[in-house]
Formats: sequence, C-alpha cells, structure tokens
Amino acid sequence: MNLEPGTLQQWLEHIERLHPQTIALGLDRVQQVRQALGLAPAFPVITVGGTNGKGSVCAMLESILHCAGYRVGCYTSPHLLRYNERVRIARSEARDKDLAHAFASVERARGVVSLTYFEYGTLAAMWLFAEHRVEAAVLEVGLGGRLDAVNAFDADCAVVTTVDIDHVDFLGGDREAIGREKAGIFRAARPAVCADASPPVSLTQHATEIGARLLLIGRDFGATPQGREWQYWGPGGKRNALPYPVLRGSCQLANAAGAITALECMRERLPVAVNDIRAGLLQAENRGRFQVLPGRPAVILDVAHNPQAARALAASLAAMEGSGRTLAVFAMLKDKDIAGVIAAVKPHVAHWYISGLGGVRGGSVAQLAQALQSASITAVTECDDIAAAYTQACDIAAENDRIVVFGSFYTVAAVMQLRERGRVSPA
Repeated sequence: MNLEPGTLQQWLEHIERLHPQTIALGLDRVQQVRQALGLAPAFPVITVGGTNGKGSVCAMLESILHCAGYRVGCYTSPHLLRYNERVRIARSEARDKDLAHAFASVERARGVVSLTYFEYGTLAAMWLFAEHRVEAAVLEVGLGGRLDAVNAFDADCAVVTTVDIDHVDFLGGDREAIGREKAGIFRAARPAVCADASPPVSLTQHATEIGARLLLIGRDFGATPQGREWQYWGPGGKRNALPYPVLRGSCQLANAAGAITALECMRERLPVAVNDIRAGLLQAENRGRFQVLPGRPAVILDVAHNPQAARALAASLAAMEGSGRTLAVFAMLKDKDIAGVIAAVKPHVAHWYISGLGGVRGGSVAQLAQALQSASITAVTECDDIAAAYTQACDIAAENDRIVVFGSFYTVAAVMQLRERGRVSPA
C-alpha cells in the first residue's frame, strides 16, 4: 500500500485486511511496533478495564480533566457511527487527515509485522496523542486486559470497573479467570483502582503479588447518596455536595467514585479541584449507555450485551418514572449470552420487536425467537432488520410508552443511523 496518507476510509479498509483474525490477543506484535515508532509517552496514562462501565469511567475522567484545563487524549472502542469517535483530543474527535497520518506512521514502522485492527488503531491513537502533545491520556481496554493492545503501555494508574462473564472464549468461563485477565493492567507500586463491590480473589491476589497499590470500593473509597447530591470519600478525604453524573443508570455512582479515586491517586501530576469534578460529572458524554433521547414516547439506547449490563439496564428501567409500556427493539450477536440478557430484562418489557444482525457473528432472528420462547415470552414480533423493528415499535408506541433499543453496539448504531437520516422517529 502507498505509505502516503490516503483517505481515512482507505486506511480502515487496509487495516481490516491486514490480519487474518479480528481478535488475536498478545502483546509481542504491538510491543515490537511501539518500539519501532519510538512511543514512550511522557504524559500520564490512565488505563480503564472491566466488563461493563469502562466507557462511562473514561468519559468522566476525560471530562473532569478537560474541565481542569488539561489537554486530554481519550481512546475508546468500539465506535457507533464513525471511527473518529475512538480517538479524541481536547474532547474533539480526531480529524480524518490526522488519523490517516497516524495510520501511515504505523504502516512505516510495522515492517512485516501483522497487526489486528484494534492493535493498529491503538498504536495510531498513541502516536497521535504524542504528536498533539496531550497532557494526559485515558485508554479504554478493548478485551480483557493482560493481553490487550492497550496494555503495551504502562498505566500510571489502572482502573477495573466491574468483573463479570463475557468473552468466555478468550477470557475464561468464570469470574476468577476473567478477574485475573482484567488485573493484568495493574503495575507494581502504582495505584490500581477496583470499583467492583465484590472483586474476584484472583484480582486482589494479583495486585498483592506484583505490589500494586490496590484501592477497593467500599474499603478505600466509595459514594454516599445525600438526597439530590452525593458525597465521595476516598484516599484524599471527602468531597461533598457533588451532582449526580449526567450519565444515566444505577451504576454511575460507583463509576464516578472509581474515576475520582483514580484522579486522587494522580493528584501530584494531575491536580483537579472539586469544582472541576462537579463540572466534569455534568458534562461527561457516553452515547448509547442508557441514553434517553428527547421527545415522547421516550427512546432509550443502551448497548447492553451481557447479563451484568442487562441487569443494570433493568434496574434503570425500573427506576425510571412512567406509566406506559416498555417496547424492546432487540438484536444480539450469537456468541453472547442471549438467554441471560433476556432473563434480566424480561420483567420490564411488554412486547419484543426482534431482528437478526448481519456478519459472521450476528445472531439470527430465529435464534432470538427461540430464546424468547424458551423464556416463555410470547409477545414477540419478528422483523426483517433493525430498521423494521424500530419502525414497528414507533408505529405502535403511545405517548407514555418507552422504546428501549438494546443488545449490541450494532443494534444501537443502526437506530442512530436511521434517526440521523430523519427516516424514523416516534409519532
């Protein structure tokens, strides 16, 4: 391929073809190309892993640091509509031409090394952060932790949000095995923050074995609701009269407490004031995570694609005021725990509009229908695609009803694209 930057789309097509596997865990390839690029970040790095809540913690860290006046680089995945969403500098998505330059630099450095899509993107993001002289970087782990490409960069502070069952083919089938993988982002003598209220023994053991400075929610830090405000307590003391995060969902106080603890641990290099925390909590953005769109009936977008995330979605639905029905627009990948997700949300849904997802991993509408039938759910409408499912839900929804779109990033993205084109919205 021509090493001069082409269009962003051309580069994305190139890196999709580069490696025969979408997921190939291991750090050797990334480390080799990182060294060739000369990437040794001088700026502080906060790495965020976990089963659920990673995106929210990254969004809060990015927002608080931005409000404190720092130039922040933030790398997250996957994206919903545009690749640019994955790489943000100073809270702005990276421009096409900048991403193309970053990809070209990785291409020159990699030689004959075959990188996966995520590995390539991680190196490009860090190269871009260095070029733009960010003052801090927030990196979201893609899958697991120990062997994820992000872990090629040593975290000055590492956060694990939650540990639950997901990606069992890669991480193991129980919380102990998965916790061991998540804990792989911890570093000796550096802070390791865990916001899971019941962390696996494997996670705490690994932190002890390597000499990480482990901080656990409920023991070393936490959140206390106080009416319309809340109090944070942690290694730096208490922070009173904090606003509830603008990010919605029952899990966000724990996420916020984890984010603030990470910043408390980094206060010598990245000091922030309590007013920066307040402003940052109110300005954080993380689309597709219990995102309630304006208008009536309410439309809720949630990428929940494993049982733990589905339980959080169910709790948020239960806490949401309203007297109408809940209509579900639902599609999942076939390698996910479809039955577990359905079981979590089942008590809150009056009618299901289901669709298959395309691609090798996409679940079929027949597979979803069978799973719903096995759960004794009969109020089901099978649709040709997500657009048809969403359209039918909009057609039947009354003003006091709510439409919840969930099950996958692909499901939420399809509805976002539909609405951006102005083709469908509830009457």
